[in-house]
Amino acid sequence: MRRLSVSVATGAFLLAGLAHAAPPQPADPYVGLEQVDDADALATVKGWNAWTTDKLERLPGFAAYRSRAETLLSDDRKIAEPERILGARVLNFWQDAAHPRGLWRVSPLAAFAAGKPEWRTLIDVGALGKAEGKRWVFKGATCLWPAYVRCMVSLSDGGGDAATIREYDLDKGAFVDGGFMLPAAKSEVAWAGPDALYVGTDYGPGSVTDSGYARIVKLWKRGTPLGQATVVSEGQVSDVSVAAQTLVDGDRTWPIVLRGIDFYHHKLSHIAPDGRLVASPLPDDADVSDVIDGRLIATLKSAWAGHPAGALVAYSIPDLLAGKSPAIETLFVPTSHQAVEEVSASQSLLWVKLLDDVSGRLLTIKRDADGQWRGRAVALPDKSTVHLSATAPDSDLAFATVEGMLTPPTLFRVTPGAAPAPVQALPARFDAATMTVEQRFATSKDGTKVPYFLVRRKGTSGPVPALIHAYGGFELAQTPSYLVSEPYRSGPLGLFWVEEGNAYVLANIRGGGEYGPAWHDAALREKRQNAYDDLYAVAQDLVASGVSQTKRIAVSGRSNGGLMASVAITERPDLFGAAIIGSPLTDMKRFSHLLAGASWMGEYGDPDKPADWAFISKYSPYQALRPGVKYPVPFIYTSTRDDRVHPGHARKFAARLEAYHDPFYYDEAIEGGHAAGVEPKEDAERVALETVYLNQQLPR
Repeated sequence: MRRLSVSVATGAFLLAGLAHAAPPQPADPYVGLEQVDDADALATVKGWNAWTTDKLERLPGFAAYRSRAETLLSDDRKIAEPERILGARVLNFWQDAAHPRGLWRVSPLAAFAAGKPEWRTLIDVGALGKAEGKRWVFKGATCLWPAYVRCMVSLSDGGGDAATIREYDLDKGAFVDGGFMLPAAKSEVAWAGPDALYVGTDYGPGSVTDSGYARIVKLWKRGTPLGQATVVSEGQVSDVSVAAQTLVDGDRTWPIVLRGIDFYHHKLSHIAPDGRLVASPLPDDADVSDVIDGRLIATLKSAWAGHPAGALVAYSIPDLLAGKSPAIETLFVPTSHQAVEEVSASQSLLWVKLLDDVSGRLLTIKRDADGQWRGRAVALPDKSTVHLSATAPDSDLAFATVEGMLTPPTLFRVTPGAAPAPVQALPARFDAATMTVEQRFATSKDGTKVPYFLVRRKGTSGPVPALIHAYGGFELAQTPSYLVSEPYRSGPLGLFWVEEGNAYVLANIRGGGEYGPAWHDAALREKRQNAYDDLYAVAQDLVASGVSQTKRIAVSGRSNGGLMASVAITERPDLFGAAIIGSPLTDMKRFSHLLAGASWMGEYGDPDKPADWAFISKYSPYQALRPGVKYPVPFIYTSTRDDRVHPGHARKFAARLEAYHDPFYYDEAIEGGHAAGVEPKEDAERVALETVYLNQQLPR
């Protein structure tokens, strides 16, 4: 999305927040573990950590796995992704062995597009942290159109979502003395002009929602105290958040306010030049995609006004602000096998990244003189994952990266009327000629066909141990990526696993966005069991086809996927032999009272409502644990500084297993936030622990 507030942050896939008040449940003997920095809680965690490392680091291959994982994760041979094109500049965040905390840097666009970037370091995050006595982690920047010289840079002390935001000058390569600055909080900022910001932050008591987000957006003018900023919009305490964005459209800007009612519904209003808020005609569950030629582009999540769910639509912002009822235009309607994942505008084109049976596609769509929107396919490699990296605001230039599980990433420069041109292609990091990947479909309990990708060594016969990774929530599709570059899937763990003759599976269970809104809705709230049944169907398909056997299958997931993995071992201990449970939700009775949990009630339901708890309680893994059941031994990991999914979920799940004399492994990183790691060496350590753990738990 082109905005006056241009985000160059690396992605994150669940919103963050603070805890809101809730009395502890007297029946929960482990509620004290929710006190993040409590001395007794930390002593328990350190004991689990020490026991885990002592046991697993002794196992065969640990040191070799760790060394190779660190080499792979720290390798300088990576795609320098153009996170944003700002005028004639390209911004990039880069990590390597010499700079584990990363470099925020800039190159002239022309040099980058020619495949010969001329990088200038803006911030050496590690050096800055050392100089300032902080454990800085880069969280992105918001830059001012049209010169793109001033940016608001977000830095987190320790890797959590709460960040300090400071004004930075790209030309001078320095923070601005006396510039805008917000102290550490979960803030959202957008430029309202060269000397003003729209700010949503913690203004004090009553200014944040139950989810911990800003409840109030204000207009803050340079040279005035934040306390004197004027209110632009105000939400309810029960809302998820209120935030402003400034959309850039050629030589115009269109500021908007999004009041999040829940995770999937928001009230969209345009900020008129006189400060009035003008309500959008879109339904509350539509997602703003971008703006072009004065038209707001949105993706529909449900059928509306004759337009089907999943469709791209547009309307004239000037007409709306003038008091007219704007016509709703149709740009693109996906088929039942397709899903729109991302839309970004360049000067005169919309670039649409979509999935077709989970394979990536890239289209351009343009509004012709007759008012009709027409699309053309971009000729990128087939049967691959496509990442729309960046689009230029003042030309029709885009960059897209293409990769597959066995195919290293290639960054392409894409312009209308020309064949995509490779800018940078990574060399192979392993011998893919010895492996094979195929897409299969399992049949779920209700007859739904569930796709999954299976990677094995060529010539593998007979059942072997299998590792299934899945997510199944928040309309986030799981698409194949190169086996050594899967940070949310434990990096090179999948590679090590396949090289040693095992099977690696990426399952596209319901709850994700692989087939658009309907695929997500099929596992929403009271239908959540469908996602877990899909997982079991994939596992059972592996057994039925002779790929693996019961108790020789491990499940892996992080965040919402960690919830899935926890559910899997409590519901089907007969099927799985191991589980990697990362940064998980487990206590679904308490999730809405811990950190950002209240914002996810749109996904799971409200456990404080008896009708909702009736279906949540059927799968909540913390409550599902029972004494006397032989559960698969899990590997549980989280971070003390995770201020998104509370580490108490992982801690309490482990404590209850311990009370029932069920063994487990536990790894809680001290910093790293929701990613549970900051530097490659930390991720490499966890990859090695997970690999030897799987080797131990799944019989050969």
